[in-house]
Amino acid sequence: MHTLNHKQYTLAEMLSLIQRGQPFAGELVDAGCFVKIEEYLPVVCTAIHAGSRLRDELIHRCVLDESERFFEEDPFTDDMIASQPITMVGLDSRFEYDLNRALTLSTYYKSAWSRLVWKKPLSTRHRAESHRKHMAFYTVYEAIIAKLESMHDNVVVFDMHSYNYKRQKSDAPVFNIGSSQIDMERWGTSVHRFCSELGKMELPNITTTAEIDSVFEGRGYLISHTNAHFDRTLVLPTEVKKVFMEEESGTLFPLVLEALQSGLKEAFSQTSAFLQRKHSKKRRVVKSDMLSSNIEPNLLSVDKQLYQLASKVETLKYVNPSNLNAEFKRFQAAPSRYKPNYRYRQLPIHVNEFKQKLYRLPIENISDPDMRHLYGDMVQKLNDKMDLLTSVGSEAFLYNALRYHGRPDTTDIDNAKFLLYARVLPEEFNEQLSATQASERMLAASQQMGMKCKVTVSNSLAARAMVSANPPTLFVNAKANFTDTEVKRLVEHELGVHMATNYNARCQPLNIFRMGLPGSTLTQEGLAILAEYKSGHLSHERLNTLAIRVLAVDSMLKEQKFYMTYSYLMDELGLEKETAFSLTTRVYRGGGFTKDHLYLKGFLKALHTEKSRKLDSLYLGKCSFRYHDLLDELVERGWLKQPIYNPQYEATDTAEKTPSTLDYLIESLKY
Repeated sequence: MHTLNHKQYTLAEMLSLIQRGQPFAGELVDAGCFVKIEEYLPVVCTAIHAGSRLRDELIHRCVLDESERFFEEDPFTDDMIASQPITMVGLDSRFEYDLNRALTLSTYYKSAWSRLVWKKPLSTRHRAESHRKHMAFYTVYEAIIAKLESMHDNVVVFDMHSYNYKRQKSDAPVFNIGSSQIDMERWGTSVHRFCSELGKMELPNITTTAEIDSVFEGRGYLISHTNAHFDRTLVLPTEVKKVFMEEESGTLFPLVLEALQSGLKEAFSQTSAFLQRKHSKKRRVVKSDMLSSNIEPNLLSVDKQLYQLASKVETLKYVNPSNLNAEFKRFQAAPSRYKPNYRYRQLPIHVNEFKQKLYRLPIENISDPDMRHLYGDMVQKLNDKMDLLTSVGSEAFLYNALRYHGRPDTTDIDNAKFLLYARVLPEEFNEQLSATQASERMLAASQQMGMKCKVTVSNSLAARAMVSANPPTLFVNAKANFTDTEVKRLVEHELGVHMATNYNARCQPLNIFRMGLPGSTLTQEGLAILAEYKSGHLSHERLNTLAIRVLAVDSMLKEQKFYMTYSYLMDELGLEKETAFSLTTRVYRGGGFTKDHLYLKGFLKALHTEKSRKLDSLYLGKCSFRYHDLLDELVERGWLKQPIYNPQYEATDTAEKTPSTLDYLIESLKY
């Protein structure tokens, strides 16, 4: 993995690096441009009008002030291309020299766009300095394209610009590709593919349109210079309507720019891969092949800081009551008058300090828009998590739990009721095991899987078993007895998924997967129940337990009274006293915990997702369905490693192990 140092380079230094195929990032001191090469892939993006600098000796000669010049420049086009492996960004104002014009025409003698630019014509010396910068830029550009053509069959250059649309026709498109200098007989299919990809983009409150030669025809110098020197490079002159800003004032609309960055990343990589498949012998090129395989240093830095800040914040540790035995005795003494008086562990965190550090993380420095969005989501998740933990035992906890875990919807409730209508298929009688015996079997199973984890019994566990990440430990409830089937089920659930994803996450270069992505609870529990099902150890009774959890959460939200939920579980759903108390406690802990409705929902999500795509990337850590596409991309790019521990149920003949009635019930659930 290369570390890109953002520094200054002379022309000779930069040319030497390019010739040797070395990645680098920095400013060319001989010209006003910034060049970044993360990897020598056949994709180049330019933003030659993004800059606004004007050298000191010209500022007092210029008639136009900074805002007037800004109006005709292409601000933020450098941000639009930042995710790409090779970028060239103009730092100087086009009013000093225009990189999209031939050398002799690049310096405006007196005026531009019918506006007087200079108080008096530029001297020969002034023009010579600007021309030198112009030539230096194209010297580097030629070196890059020549290097890439020596390595690849074809190269594509996305030449990005923006335009002021208020002086155009009212129906001017959001994207315009200029084709007047493109050999459309040769490259036409790639041009149309790019136009199609741009048209798919979703922008907030904007109807996306993409056309060819509607507003501009692509008559700029960068493409003509390329065509004059190279035969296997396609340049796509692209204009973006300034829908991402208020064109007169220059006020940025950040949400639109963020959507553009993500959408353009997709459009660039899809088009580049298509061109390689179409015009080279490589038939299996995919979009991830057109993106850098080197993780950017800014991302690694943010990831490390985030992990150091938040790695020890565990929810269940502070939400589980520490006095359950005493509370059960209180409840037994007067069930109908009982009000929980749970005790919780103290939170050893300075919350305001934590949040300040969290929001100071330099996420805006991450170039890849999808990764920047993911880390932004992580910051929000940790903020919500902190609100949840600081409100344990108060009325605000329920609101924060709803924000963090959501609530069961009508589909969840209908599914739960449907499962409970069916007659329970009893599990076959099998061996009864103590907690110690169960833990010994689970330890043996973990060793067989190659996991060096602890398995230990615990007296302070609300669940029957639970995985803890630091150190990797499987806790088994000391007060519970287990059947042989249940132990096998817990092996698939706790070890095969929760412990496996914990170990897989430790192998990743990014720590974020050890902490859990937003939505990871739904995904982790869904995959764990899927493992039970696919291995043939999911019983109807177990499925009913998941259904009852959904209805228990729903009852808690409606009734807001412990005894009413307890009575509902006993009287209407037929649970035994201790089971009903335990489950009611689960949903009332903290002040109202809604997490339990996610198990059934997650299982159905995992089951249906598996029918259409591979789930492999979801096992590489504490992942989330929400980022499935991004995870696949990151694995393909080499940013993340394939999971070492994967569920082994694929080879099992599920049809023989799972009762057909259970299959029917599951297939009948709404999704």
